[in-house]
Amino acid sequence: MNDRASPNPPSQSAKLTAVIFDVDGVLLASPHEQAWREALEGFADPGRFTTALYQAEVAGKPRLAGARAALEALGVPDAARKVTVYAARKQKRLEDLIAAGEVEAFPDALRFVASVRTLGWPIAVASSSKNANGMMKTIRLPSGESLLDMFDANVCGRDVKKGKPDPEIFLLAAAALHVAPANCLIVEDAPAGIEAARSGGMGALGVARQDDAALLQAAGADLVVTSLDAIAIDALTGVRLRQVAA
Repeated sequence: MNDRASPNPPSQSAKLTAVIFDVDGVLLASPHEQAWREALEGFADPGRFTTALYQAEVAGKPRLAGARAALEALGVPDAARKVTVYAARKQKRLEDLIAAGEVEAFPDALRFVASVRTLGWPIAVASSSKNANGMMKTIRLPSGESLLDMFDANVCGRDVKKGKPDPEIFLLAAAALHVAPANCLIVEDAPAGIEAARSGGMGALGVARQDDAALLQAAGADLVVTSLDAIAIDALTGVRLRQVAA
């Protein structure tokens, strides 16, 4: 798949000075999708819970919103009544998978975080998942620190009035960094997160790890890449995102 810019008019017009990262699918290969799928047993055929469905309907959303979206997308009768039980089952399964060590960091993400830090920019993590902090703590770096220790601000798992695609969680992160939203670049792998960045007036970088570049482009990403190694770090200090020359 070729990395490419979005066909939409770019949202990015101000100079970038900070980066805000989503966690699951951007920094970490987590068992979220697996947990959602396996928890479906008794509600619907887990085999129908595809990666495409997860990315389009569930990824990036708060737990209850994701549970409802999944059940409704699968046509489960009386979905609203079953949301709480399904979400609780998913959480229990996820906790078991995390305890079993089923969490890994994407190497390109760790390199990108390190490169942005060399620019002296403030960086934050912003995920609707209440499991994000625990997962990042399991990732140990050569320095002995955890991945979570790398960030200047952390708003993961905050109780917000509206989840993505509302920009509230990203606006909280920008405020925690003391940076104007227009100067922030959001790094996301979910369409809901890209939409949140756009509606918050922020730059939006899509990371298509699931062959879903078209979804991220349709959501309005300024640029979509399959690896964060493709981003020209020296170009971040300008106004426009740019890929590394081929």
